[in-house]
Amino acid sequence: MANMATGLMSGGGVDTRSSYYQELKSRIHQDLLNRLDLARLTRMRREDAEPEIRSLIVGMVERESVAMPLSLFEREALISDVINELFGLGPLEHLLRDPSISDILVNRFDLVYIEREGKLEETDVVFKDDGHLMQIIERIVSSVGRRIDESSPMVDARLADGSRVNAIIPPLALDGPAMSIRRFRTDKLGATDLVGRDSWTEPMLEFLSAAIACRLNLIVSGGTGAGKTTLLNILSTFIGSSERIVTIEDAAELVLRQRHVVRLETRPANIEGKGAVRARELVVNALRMRPDRIIVGEVRSEEALDMLQAMNTGHDGSLTTVHANSQRDALYRLDTMVAMANLNIPERAIRQQIASAVNIIVQVSRMADGSRKVTGISEITGMEGDVITMQDIFVFERLGIGPDGRVIGRFRATGIRPKCAERIAAAGMTLRMDMFEHVKAVA
Repeated sequence: MANMATGLMSGGGVDTRSSYYQELKSRIHQDLLNRLDLARLTRMRREDAEPEIRSLIVGMVERESVAMPLSLFEREALISDVINELFGLGPLEHLLRDPSISDILVNRFDLVYIEREGKLEETDVVFKDDGHLMQIIERIVSSVGRRIDESSPMVDARLADGSRVNAIIPPLALDGPAMSIRRFRTDKLGATDLVGRDSWTEPMLEFLSAAIACRLNLIVSGGTGAGKTTLLNILSTFIGSSERIVTIEDAAELVLRQRHVVRLETRPANIEGKGAVRARELVVNALRMRPDRIIVGEVRSEEALDMLQAMNTGHDGSLTTVHANSQRDALYRLDTMVAMANLNIPERAIRQQIASAVNIIVQVSRMADGSRKVTGISEITGMEGDVITMQDIFVFERLGIGPDGRVIGRFRATGIRPKCAERIAAAGMTLRMDMFEHVKAVA
């Protein structure tokens, strides 16, 4: 049990979570800032400046060690932490270097969780206090020209590596500042990687690659953390390299492998509440940029109307994602979001727009064991009365939970030949009709 007054552990070491350690680190960090030429430091790369900084910190740590002896391990931990405070994101740096971590969730300054392989784990990472956490948040948001304060207590931003960040502070966050980081994958998954992970099957891959190549409009639907953006990135690889693509996002996450890409990002209001640029305005502007395809990272509001109109007016092959728990729920969400535009469009007219614009909905889900799977691929077939009609082409059937906690199930075709198969054939691509009878068991 740590003695929090002195920071001593029962074995005589120093508890890095203790107030003593945090104060020691803060003291050395502040002393370092007072000694350094910060103007010169900001012009230097970390790897160039680090040897000089490290030698200064070593001297400071040795002087501190007279009063409180530190082991070699503790000294190295302290030196590393101070360097991370100076150049990086402080206590989060070693988490950001771990490629197996997909999410970092800071609930409050002394409670940090991570997600690894779909499972949440509590860490021993702590910040000194709310002020320390706030400094890190401000460092992140200011680097992308955004701000966070009491008048604007929520913000979306991104790290240099493309990871997505959301932060929220008091008075909205009752227990102090909170932050969520969705990691950017450095090991880019490919379509065949998802087959190897039992996220989908070869027939599903073959069908979707043909659908995108022949310019069908497609929506990826799923819940938070289900893997919508990852799947959208993979599906975009089936777009031809000669096509001009315009992407629109709130916080840039898409990394397309084609060269002919223009990336657009929304902008929040400034301190006077002016200057905001919404996704809807970017969709309208994208139509003037001679795109072959428009990819909207996620439709959340009235921009859904402009996206549907783009799909209906010559921009076939457009892609987007939507938060929904099923393919049918995705249609309801689109219906509701179009209504947010307040154009007094009759419900039937909205649904006709959706039915004529959207061809395929791909549902992706995170399973109880943390795995991600494409749980359904459905085709929009038209209207019956006021109802949009849809047919399932592929589904994932859950059969139970194995003794190791893994979800057991199977992917299967429904036996329905999709109407879009004719359009795919007209584009010069051939689909094997036997793929729609394929069944694959999943262990």
